[in-house]
Amino acid sequence: MATVGLYQIQLALVDEYQKLVSGTGTGLGTDGIYTVDHKDLGTKTANITGLAGTIAKIYGNNNVQDVTVGTSEPSVALDINNLDYQIKQQIKGFVSDSKGGYTDENLKAHVALLITTQTIDRLHYVYYGFGDGIMTETAANIQTDAAAEQRVDDSLTYTALSTIAFNNQPYKIYSDLDSKFDKANMYKEVFGGYVLPTPPAGGSVSGTGSGTTQG
Repeated sequence: MATVGLYQIQLALVDEYQKLVSGTGTGLGTDGIYTVDHKDLGTKTANITGLAGTIAKIYGNNNVQDVTVGTSEPSVALDINNLDYQIKQQIKGFVSDSKGGYTDENLKAHVALLITTQTIDRLHYVYYGFGDGIMTETAANIQTDAAAEQRVDDSLTYTALSTIAFNNQPYKIYSDLDSKFDKANMYKEVFGGYVLPTPPAGGSVSGTGSGTTQG
C-alpha cells in the first residue's frame, strides 16, 4: 500500500500516566488537541525513522539460521512552516517567566502525536499514532535576507516512548481501509482518553474542536 502527501499532524500534551492534558493554560487548547493547519501554514514533512528495531543475525553451521529484532525506537523529524509560538514552547516543555520569555529547565513535556497521510487515490486515510514522546529543537539556522527572504522553519524532533494503550509499544498504525476501523477508539488510544465528538445526525465529525480531520 502506497501513501501520498502529508494531510495533517495533531499534537496533545499527556501527563505521567499518559492521560490527555486539556484546558486553557495547561493543555494545547480547550479540548487538549492542537491541529497544525492553515494558521500555522501547515507541515512540510514528518519523516518517521526507527519503526523497526535493529536486526542481529544468528549463525549456525556456517549459515544465518535466525535473526533477533530489537525494540523499535521511532523518531519523527518535523518541519512546520510557522508553528504557533506558545504551542511550540509548550510542546518543548519550556517554562514561561510570564513576561514573554521561556527557558529550558530540563522539564520535558510529554507529547502525543498523530500523523495523517492518504492512499494514492485520496479516498482513504492512514494514521501513524504515537501516544507519548519528547519534542526537542536542536538548532535554529538564522540567516540574513539577501536577494531572497531567508525563512527558518520550525524544525523539531519527536522521540517516541512506550505507550500503555499500545501494549507498551511506541507506535500504532491505523487506517480506514480496515473494515473494523474505529476512529473514536484511535483518538482515545493516541490522545490519552480523548472522547471524539459525536457526529451530528446525518453528518460526520469534521474536526476535534481544534482543527479538521477526516477519515
